[in-house]
Amino acid sequence: MEEEKGKIVEAEEKIEETSTTEPKKMEENFTKEPGKSEENSAEKKMNKNAIPIALASLALVFGVTGLALGWLGYEKASTPITFLNDGTDGNSANFVEGSISDIAEKVSKSVVSIITSTKATDFFGQSYDSSAAGTGIIVTEDGYILTNKHVINGATKVTVVLDDGTTYEDVKVVATDPLNDVAYLKIDDVSDLTPAKLGDSKTISVGQQVIAIGNALGQYQNTVTSGIISGTGRSVTASDGTGRNTETLSDMIQTDAAINSGNSGGPLVNAAGEVIGINTATSTSAENMGFAIPISSTKGMLNQLIETGKAERTYLGVYSIEITPEIAKAYNLPVSEGVYLYSPSSYSAIIKNSPASKSGLKDKDIITKINGTEVGKTGSLANLIGEYKPGDTIQLTVVREGKETAVNVTLEGYPN
Repeated sequence: MEEEKGKIVEAEEKIEETSTTEPKKMEENFTKEPGKSEENSAEKKMNKNAIPIALASLALVFGVTGLALGWLGYEKASTPITFLNDGTDGNSANFVEGSISDIAEKVSKSVVSIITSTKATDFFGQSYDSSAAGTGIIVTEDGYILTNKHVINGATKVTVVLDDGTTYEDVKVVATDPLNDVAYLKIDDVSDLTPAKLGDSKTISVGQQVIAIGNALGQYQNTVTSGIISGTGRSVTASDGTGRNTETLSDMIQTDAAINSGNSGGPLVNAAGEVIGINTATSTSAENMGFAIPISSTKGMLNQLIETGKAERTYLGVYSIEITPEIAKAYNLPVSEGVYLYSPSSYSAIIKNSPASKSGLKDKDIITKINGTEVGKTGSLANLIGEYKPGDTIQLTVVREGKETAVNVTLEGYPN
């Protein structure tokens, strides 16, 4: 039980950055979520049967050394993202005869191949050019593209190839998410691209039918595979081809739709043709096991980028423990889901001068909902916060000393 009490999660801690390389087996996977000091009992059981996970991008020549690109500049856009506004939920739809073909054809117009050039060094210290391939999703008519951060890490040049073969060189990397494996690109001087429709990853369910689209193996553009959502809320540790660089990915969507090298950054699509995830990683030993980042966690930065020309990731500023039945029992908590704001050390669970501290959140508060959305059941605290922009005010449902109360928090950008 003391071991359980030592588990602390900083929900907004930075994820390690990785390079884009050929998949290679790693020794440990399904390990700690960002910021956890120890694994919980369920994760320990999974580690006994650890499965190698590789980031689903592809190095075409040798390897690519991972260098963080950061924010390289911004350009204000005028075209809104295509979101659903009619109150419908495409996650309740199912594929029927012929619909996979129709949806794949439609969505493929919004899927691009991404080719990156990097400088690498060989064993003798000689520099050479290396290329790698990944996938991206067009999200606005005037050229904003969503992909994985590891696809473009270390790139000296980014080229985008559309479904019809149109090629754009020297594409800009305008923003990267400091907390997730997500990057935002921009093609200049375009106005007629076909944006994908972004769905709601909070309402997905296990067993739901999906398709994955991507640049398989870096040469089979817009390959389509189908399957179901096999699980949600997964935490994995993915490695690159060298085995030296790893990245912890939390709150992932697991799917048995085949995800191959080169698929990184491509869409996971529901039966209504809506993007619900960004394909990111695949197992190198287990069959039919791929992972995607929930699309809802990208919407805050996307909206801010399009509205203002720059993008920051929002944060709350707490140390928290994800509540499970075991945690609820260990700490004698009155709820079985949510996050518990707790620090076992001398420091507070509420970070000084953070949005959480300014809102009046307290140690040992329990956050169960964000704007009415249940924390844990529909997504992690960090990913749910990711739906909002700096400056947005959200309402947290908080259980404090056994009583439920509402706390309003004005979110801020993640500090550099």
